[in-house]
Amino acid sequence: MVSTEKPQQSFPKPEFTGAEAGLLDFPSSKSRSYNYFKPRKMRATMYEDVTFDVQPDPDRHLSQGWIYGFADGPGGYPKEWTELKSGNWHQFLDPNEEWEQTIFRNNSNVVRQIQLNLANAKKAGAYQNWAPSWAKFVERHLGAWMHAEHGLGMHVFCSEQRSAPTNMINNAIAVNTAHKLRFAQDLALYNLDVTDSGIDFDGSVHRSVWHEDPVWQGVRENVERLTAIGDWAESLFAANVVFESLVGVLFRSHLVMQVAARNGDYVTPTVVGAGEHDYERDRSYTRALFAMLTSDAEHSAHNKQVLTGWLEKWVPVSVAAARALQPIWSQPQEKVVSFAESWDASVTGLRTLLSELSLDEPKGLL
Repeated sequence: MVSTEKPQQSFPKPEFTGAEAGLLDFPSSKSRSYNYFKPRKMRATMYEDVTFDVQPDPDRHLSQGWIYGFADGPGGYPKEWTELKSGNWHQFLDPNEEWEQTIFRNNSNVVRQIQLNLANAKKAGAYQNWAPSWAKFVERHLGAWMHAEHGLGMHVFCSEQRSAPTNMINNAIAVNTAHKLRFAQDLALYNLDVTDSGIDFDGSVHRSVWHEDPVWQGVRENVERLTAIGDWAESLFAANVVFESLVGVLFRSHLVMQVAARNGDYVTPTVVGAGEHDYERDRSYTRALFAMLTSDAEHSAHNKQVLTGWLEKWVPVSVAAARALQPIWSQPQEKVVSFAESWDASVTGLRTLLSELSLDEPKGLL
């Protein structure tokens, strides 16, 4: 007789083991808030919630080491990608608290304001009041500066933001990238607007100026050399501390922003001012990061020595780039400020920043 009973089916039973990750104690591991990190204040901010430990790190939660790596050996985000050292890279928090939402909100606000200003300028015929020499200055030199901003954004900061060992650092650098690319775009669209305004303005000459004009070849060389740095922290330091202080602020703040209005131009400062505001925010996170490294309990002396070497390497490059720009100070019809005054202001800014980073000024370089 054939049995009609169905055989009893069995299913694999879950086995609960004492895996290392499950046994680890971490901040809030016994709290209902379930925070696995210690926030800066009593409660975690939204910035901290969405940036802490998004990027993995074997020193924190990957107790069995990297889960992926590169073919030549290093795993994930090697700390050896910079010569600088830190006892705790995760100590850095962006003072601007930038994350995905703030990137879109802040940049969209800037773009909206610039578009409104340009629309009003076109409607009011504001470009017709420009001194002819100032129109030539904008078409040649503000147009050339667009290439510097784009080069920094696309080929310097964009490559840096993959390499740092924590998400908090990479996120701040990614915002820096967005700032540079958006500002380069602002300048490009501004160039098109002025080209179509009916005044004598050649909107294509900026390319030949950037490639051939002797006054811009020092800046071009400086930017191109920054793109070739392999150490992500050296790249960031050379760009945001040295180049921006001695060249970027020199041109944007201590020349264009000072002389535009005296030459009948009230539009350009609104565009360039947005770029200066970007740099104020980018300098803030840069200052916080390198101040953390120069005050590191274990590696302070080493980091200061490395940063001093980078200053000795990159300050002469940016000084040469800045001094090559000197002739353009005499080109606007109304000269409100001299190159010497602008240069002194830029050097003072760098000295102040170095003091905040507990770094000595490189002797004989400024």
